[in-house]
Amino acid sequence: MAFKDKDLLKPSIYALVVGGIVSMIGIIPIVGAALLFSDTQFGNIALAVLGAILMFVQFVITYIFSGMTIRLIYDYLTKGNADMRAAWSIVRRDFFDILTLAAVSTVVGMLRQAAQNNRNSVGGSIARAATGLLEVLWTQAAVLILPAMVIDDLNLKEGAIRVGKIVKENLLLIGIGAIGVRFVTGLISFVLGAMALVLAFAIGGGLAFASGGNTTISIIGIVIGAIVFFTFVMLISVFSSYTNTAYHACLYIWARDVEKATAEGRVPSQVQAPAPLAAVLA
Repeated sequence: MAFKDKDLLKPSIYALVVGGIVSMIGIIPIVGAALLFSDTQFGNIALAVLGAILMFVQFVITYIFSGMTIRLIYDYLTKGNADMRAAWSIVRRDFFDILTLAAVSTVVGMLRQAAQNNRNSVGGSIARAATGLLEVLWTQAAVLILPAMVIDDLNLKEGAIRVGKIVKENLLLIGIGAIGVRFVTGLISFVLGAMALVLAFAIGGGLAFASGGNTTISIIGIVIGAIVFFTFVMLISVFSSYTNTAYHACLYIWARDVEKATAEGRVPSQVQAPAPLAAVLA
């Protein structure tokens, strides 16, 4: 889909850029609080609050642009054309719902961090295991709740109920599909990352060797190698983000069509999955 309509990739690129800028800005007060109030109760509270705020903002950014991707994919599959203005309009409509989703994700993330910091007891180990499982389950739920918000205009509660029903009826498929997509994207990302690292070292080391010890040329080689590597890293990030979002969007659309077919008395197995999902399930 992305090769046929480049607009589908734009939100993932925007998310990477905006998220990077926000992270650089957000880390400044956190570092400042750590330097000024280290090893004090006030400092610990300040760091926790600032960390929670930054986490919340990052979730909001992720969900906004993922929501745009979902809407673009839905419009592409149903209308044959993805419209950025329409996607942005839908995200504005669902902005409050996206905030609630980000707030819950932040709470889950903070619980996970708190459990990770408690390493001195058996209770701490149980808490880490429990919050780790909670984080995994919520992460999987959130990527399906977001399509429910964007496609069907459901709020957090309605979306969670809808997704719970979908997961209950398609648990094996969703579990296997999620693991498969994660494995494939992880493998491709690893291969591309390794290639980028080798290429960066080849460029940087090659220029440094060819320079005969010239410091300026060596530095230029290192800079070019670093640029090549981080460019690949950015492309890998966009690829992973888009693939994950596209898979869950198509999965939700398919489950939605199956529900409709069942309600109309048609055979669910005859419902054709969106082409990208059908390729994954084949």
